[in-house]
Amino acid sequence: MIDLDPTAALVLFSGGQDSTTCLAWALERYARVETVGFHYGQRHAVEMEVRGPVRAALRDAMPRWAPRLGPDHVVPLDVLGRVSRSALTSDLPAAAKTQGLPSTFVPGRNLVFFTFAAIVAYQRNIKHIVAGVCETDYSGYPDCRDDTVKALQTAVNLGMESRAVFHTPLMWLDKAATWRLAEELGGGALVEIIRHKTHSCYAGDRTQAHDWGFGCGACDACRLRAAGWEGYRGQSAGEPGAAVSV
Repeated sequence: MIDLDPTAALVLFSGGQDSTTCLAWALERYARVETVGFHYGQRHAVEMEVRGPVRAALRDAMPRWAPRLGPDHVVPLDVLGRVSRSALTSDLPAAAKTQGLPSTFVPGRNLVFFTFAAIVAYQRNIKHIVAGVCETDYSGYPDCRDDTVKALQTAVNLGMESRAVFHTPLMWLDKAATWRLAEELGGGALVEIIRHKTHSCYAGDRTQAHDWGFGCGACDACRLRAAGWEGYRGQSAGEPGAAVSV
């Protein structure tokens, strides 16, 4: 059995709200935190462009995290976009449904992501693998479910003769609670980084600014992020010491 470093974590980091919150979560807990992203032919490839600036903003705004934030890794998985047809990887209409699943569902995506993240973690001697998947406020993707993640952890550890641990800090949080968690982890500074620097919009739109960030405002990702922001702001209203400005 391979003994991996229990003080190290690898975060699946897309540059979006959820993965940035998870990166902050990991930086609070582990001495060494690295990130991994995936080029899979996504139409909203702008998410890959914001990853560097988000990491830099976290390092600048949170001095206690800076020494812990290690290298970033990018894995090319263009073949996934070629064999897994979806509104995120082709011109399929975003509003369509395929056998009850959103057209933005990329079959096998998280299965592949977790597997390749585990490979990177294995090579980097990292025990903890952190991802922002969630089955509370989500688009209905079956590979975001808790049962899926637990099954993958079992399969990976059997196949690699290791004891990696998969963490999903947002699994049972709605989007309002995810905003709240960001505030708890990094105060108003982290909330502002998420608002202004991260990207979640499936359309890849960074021309339209909203209170909750940039995006088309119509896709599932924007809808969930906006509703969560409204819920979070509603919860924060009237609380002393609320750290977020609109």
